[in-house]
Amino acid sequence: MTLDGALSIATGGLANVNRQMALVSQNVANASTPGYATQIATQHSVTADGQGLGVHSDRAIRNIDTVLQAELFGQNATVAGLQTRREALQAIDSLTGTPGQGTDIASLLGRLQDQFSTLLNGPDSPPQQSQVVSTAVTLTQGINALSGGYTAQRQAAQDAIVADVTTLNTVLATISGLTDTIITLKTSSRSTADLENQRDAALADLSQLLNIKVMEQPNGDLLIGGSAGLLLPIHGVTNPFAATGANVQPGAYYPGGGITGVTLGGTDVTRQLVGGRIGANIALRDVTLPTEQAELDEFSQNLASRFAAQGLALFTDPLGNVPAIGVPTQVNYVGFASTIQVNPAVQATASLVRDGTAAVPTGLAGFTGIIQDVLTFTFGANQAVGVPQPLSNTSGLGAAGNLRAPYVAPLTLAGIVTTVLASQAQESATASAQSDTEQAVQTSLAGKLSARSGVNMDTEMSHMIQLQNAYGANARVMSVVQAMWSQLLQSVR
Repeated sequence: MTLDGALSIATGGLANVNRQMALVSQNVANASTPGYATQIATQHSVTADGQGLGVHSDRAIRNIDTVLQAELFGQNATVAGLQTRREALQAIDSLTGTPGQGTDIASLLGRLQDQFSTLLNGPDSPPQQSQVVSTAVTLTQGINALSGGYTAQRQAAQDAIVADVTTLNTVLATISGLTDTIITLKTSSRSTADLENQRDAALADLSQLLNIKVMEQPNGDLLIGGSAGLLLPIHGVTNPFAATGANVQPGAYYPGGGITGVTLGGTDVTRQLVGGRIGANIALRDVTLPTEQAELDEFSQNLASRFAAQGLALFTDPLGNVPAIGVPTQVNYVGFASTIQVNPAVQATASLVRDGTAAVPTGLAGFTGIIQDVLTFTFGANQAVGVPQPLSNTSGLGAAGNLRAPYVAPLTLAGIVTTVLASQAQESATASAQSDTEQAVQTSLAGKLSARSGVNMDTEMSHMIQLQNAYGANARVMSVVQAMWSQLLQSVR
């Protein structure tokens, strides 16, 4: 090898060391950057006709575990969805009250029964009659408040869907811009590691919104799949997804009930948007919260109809009517829990809690027939002697008749309301427990991905020492070659 060749090789070696030192500096600087994957330099030996010509530095690449990354994206969607569900159901929990503390609906119903028992001992007492009415009003207010909570959370879910669809479009636009640049740089064999880290950060944001599957193409392009064959577009379209706001009331539903779907290029893809915050809010809006509303509506209709069956229409809608079962089952009383009230006639004449509303006979001093029937049958398991109460409906619920309660309803009013509240409390508790469990899995996956793909300071410092030694060796080669050239020139002279 000539001195000129040795000098060229040493110069190339120094240039390679400089590039690797720059990568070490980049890695160290981003050691705390979330989602940053360590960059490494690729290089290969250059030869010609068996003659070594030094080293060639290729573009920097990322040291990323794509399998773990894909698992983490999936877990992100799971955790984001469960957190969304937990927050909504915990808001409902705060309205149901603590069983046995006097503010929950079951306790309010029990208090009403107690007031009728007291009235049985003094049916002519105006103060006690008024107390019965007052207690009934408190019960309806509790039912109204809980129903209002379902509506508020459904509205919040709908508003969140609209906001998150806007975010979805923004994130897809970010991914699109980064991908276009990555494809261009790869064509010219330039490093895209920094841009790929930025794109992965955007993909992590996307995974909070939906379940996604990411497939990278050899040219740097991406295919992003959702559920049920949905392909998320990242090229050639602006704001591909659309969602419009809606005023969500108890009787509103999707599809066809005043709530429009999420569209992709004009096509409804609502049912394909699964997982993440968007999927969770769709499920809350369309299934979970409407089912809980339907369960409370069913209890409210049972409450009103069982009192009316004993001659006392104590609970009615604002027009003074007791809604009847229809087809679908709840078509006449969807949202009844939000409007149920004490019959205006009873509020105006409290003595009707003794006399009944079907007809008002004369000479009623000491009359206890209605009160006794209410205590025996309205609050009991039978609607008449030897005749069981009609079963509370648990299927065919909701405005479209497509909802189902996850329990078998008891025969008594107290049993029904206790079962409803316990079922809903259990649903909330399950969501909280699942959220905690899946969050622990997410933390574990993130830790493993960071350990395998993130910056290890010990490794970087060790690499830096190696580069320092390599730099010194290449510099020494150049120094020796320079000295040999000087000696050669002196000998010629």
